[in-house]
Amino acid sequence: MFYVYVLFSEKDKKLYVGYTNNLEKRLNAHLKGLVNATKNRLPLKLVYYEACLHQQDATHREKYLKTSYGKKYLRNRLKNYFTG
Repeated sequence: MFYVYVLFSEKDKKLYVGYTNNLEKRLNAHLKGLVNATKNRLPLKLVYYEACLHQQDATHREKYLKTSYGKKYLRNRLKNYFTG
């Protein structure tokens, strides 16, 4: 199983999108500041994830969610999270 995940930085109020085959391990690495891309953006919260059976599906989904259309999709999908 491969996971596409979205983290929300409470520091800069921005989203981070990534993928992994071990969501729990990767999330712990982010939260401990062991990931260069997010270590200066702590604290982080996992706000969304999707599971894929194949790595290629997960990488394609990750790339899509990083586009302007993907970001719009995430903001709409997570509307209740951001509005309270």
